[in-house]
Amino acid sequence: HVQLVEVGGGSVQAGGSLTLSCAYSGFTAMFSNYCMGWFRQHPGKEREGITIIYTDSGVTYYADSVKGRFTISQDSAKNTLYLQMHSLESEDAGTYYCAAARGPRLCMSAIQALGVNIGDGMDYWGEGTLVTISS
Repeated sequence: HVQLVEVGGGSVQAGGSLTLSCAYSGFTAMFSNYCMGWFRQHPGKEREGITIIYTDSGVTYYADSVKGRFTISQDSAKNTLYLQMHSLESEDAGTYYCAAARGPRLCMSAIQALGVNIGDGMDYWGEGTLVTISS
């Protein structure tokens, strides 16, 4: 079965950097039809998508709030998805989730909902990793 495991969360000062990793496993040979992404949720708020990557083409999409500061990437040889975060702000604090979706409908929905919510949802989710920002 599919598993997504995020690591790398922690406390960082405002203006600092942090890299999250998501180790994934259990995908079928049709993994090229997937998109993966990072989502975050502030306490008491709706979960929002912040970035999506198509696993076959490597094309990426970002929410306006993180554009230019965050970078999503993947290492297929290591079955790992990354999120590099720079110039972190207090608003970036929250629980970060790695997720994957199969097929165009959920991927397009998630892309259209970046910065707002999770769209129609994703097929698979990790448990999340907490990022706190100190001033």
